[in-house]
Amino acid sequence: MNQRRTRMEIIYDILIAIQVKGGKIKPTHLMYKSNLSHELMKSYIGELSEKELIEKEEKENGLVLITHKGLQFLEQYRKMKEFTDSFGL
Repeated sequence: MNQRRTRMEIIYDILIAIQVKGGKIKPTHLMYKSNLSHELMKSYIGELSEKELIEKEEKENGLVLITHKGLQFLEQYRKMKEFTDSFGL
C-alpha cells in the first residue's frame, strides 16, 4: 500500500538530501533525490527560501544550500520523529 508523504516529510526529504550532499546540491539532483516534480520542487524551494531554511545561489545553475536554521529544523524533526516512534505513532 502506497501512502503519500506529508508536507513535513517532503520538507525533511529535501533538507536531508541537501545535507547528505555536503550542504549543497544542484537543483536537478535535489528534484530526483527528493522525488518531486519540477513544479512542486520550485514551490518548496521558494517556501523554504522564504523561511530561511535554504538559500539558492544566484548563478545560472545555482546550487541549493542548507542554512543553519535548516540544520536546526532537521535536528528538531528527528527528535519529534523519535518521540512519536517511541509511542508507536
